Amino acid sequence: MTMEDSPLSRRQLLWGAAGAAGTVLATVELPRLMESDAKLKVALASPVLKDPVAAAGPPTTRRRHALVDYAPAVWVEASESNYTSSDRPEDYPIEYVVIHLTTDHLPIMLSKFKDPAERVSAHYVVSATGTRIAQCVRERDVAWHSGSVWYNHRSIGIEHEGWTDQPVYTDGMYEASAVLAATICAKYDVPVDRDHIVGHVEIPLSTHDDPGPVWNWNTYMKLVVTAHRRIRT
Repeated sequence: MTMEDSPLSRRQLLWGAAGAAGTVLATVELPRLMESDAKLKVALASPVLKDPVAAAGPPTTRRRHALVDYAPAVWVEASESNYTSSDRPEDYPIEYVVIHLTTDHLPIMLSKFKDPAERVSAHYVVSATGTRIAQCVRERDVAWHSGSVWYNHRSIGIEHEGWTDQPVYTDGMYEASAVLAATICAKYDVPVDRDHIVGHVEIPLSTHDDPGPVWNWNTYMKLVVTAHRRIRT
């Protein structure tokens, strides 16, 4: 039986390998992913705020493994009114990763994605310390994150908990996001360069300025390149 005849296509094998490698990197290099998130706990001290990640319950009730495309993530589904169902990359090629900042605490952003009136979503949200990653839209579907229909159809959006004038972003956030981005690039053959891993501000006609001037692209891209090399080998 040839590979073409096999039930496991080349793409399926690549996706499985990329996902497994991303999980290994997250497990070996990012132990902080499992630590408590002090900043998030402070934010959640207000009775007004709820934590959709924690409130979702144990992995079995979240249907975590059935729905997430990236194993370290927790499934926190966006409203169906805030994204377009699709079958990517068959319907549209995935060619870009778009980097965002939330300008809100993580639970507030997740609540917005759940609100049908907001008309916004992203595929992933990474907490300020990198200890939590939520997936809100399946990679095959089109999240509404870039302000451009064309880019939305051809990209995966990663939100990061933070503010554009924040003086420092944590190493943990850069590291967790870089492994996620590298896994996405390996899965869909997205070139690991600044032409294809872009900020929201770089989308044509964008009205947003995130991830902001203090986002360290040099540090981030070095981490993505290193993770990507390990995934592909």
